[in-house]
Amino acid sequence: MSLIPKSHPRAKSLFIREKLVTGFDRGLVAKEGLLAQGRGEAFDYLLGEKTGKSAKLALKAAAAQILLARSPVISVNGNTAALCPKEIIRLARLTGSKIEVNLFYANEKRKKAIVSVLKKNGAKEVLGTKTSSKATLSGIDSARRIVDKNGIFSADVVIVPLEDGDRTMALRKAGKVVITFDLNPLSRTAQTANITIVDNVTRAIDLLIENCKKLSKKNESSLNRILQNFDNKKNLSDNVKEIKNNLMRRLKIA
Repeated sequence: MSLIPKSHPRAKSLFIREKLVTGFDRGLVAKEGLLAQGRGEAFDYLLGEKTGKSAKLALKAAAAQILLARSPVISVNGNTAALCPKEIIRLARLTGSKIEVNLFYANEKRKKAIVSVLKKNGAKEVLGTKTSSKATLSGIDSARRIVDKNGIFSADVVIVPLEDGDRTMALRKAGKVVITFDLNPLSRTAQTANITIVDNVTRAIDLLIENCKKLSKKNESSLNRILQNFDNKKNLSDNVKEIKNNLMRRLKIA
């Protein structure tokens, strides 16, 4: 039972921390994942802990891209499995996306724990565990180079929440369209991905599901038009401006 009162001014942030600590205790989250969360939380604070206009535009573009995909895959690590497993399953079901576990700090025990959590939340199949279907992504030296030949290796669109820059670059070089959630608009991942959602994944994934539902009624040409009107570099620049404006408002209040 949580000891965090709902009246606490930063209750949502503390609940996220609690989820990750629980995820660590259950073997889902690496110690390094807890550190990564702290960095992201700092940027979320700069964003005002809300979904900005630029993030909403990116979410719409991301939904259009997923719906247009031939073979979309959602890549899951320990943090996302701890924070939003139900939402990952909902998004996968809605869009026909496959789910694949892919870890930087890889070990079989942690991978099995993540698969178990995803299946408990309704996943029928989770890729990334069978030796017989292993494939290697070129241009990357970490354990994340090992992917499933039926998943990320053959995907045209890869959704990578909480990603590292090296694999984003490798995925792009392999011809994949990369959609990522990254609270830091200046990171290599944010700058390299095709579509970067600068928002907390715990807020944004529900909004992505909503956008997919709405846009599923649109035809292909309408979806393509949304993508043509989206510029990731400009959107990232606008995100930085939103951070600056938020800081200026805070200074005036102080």
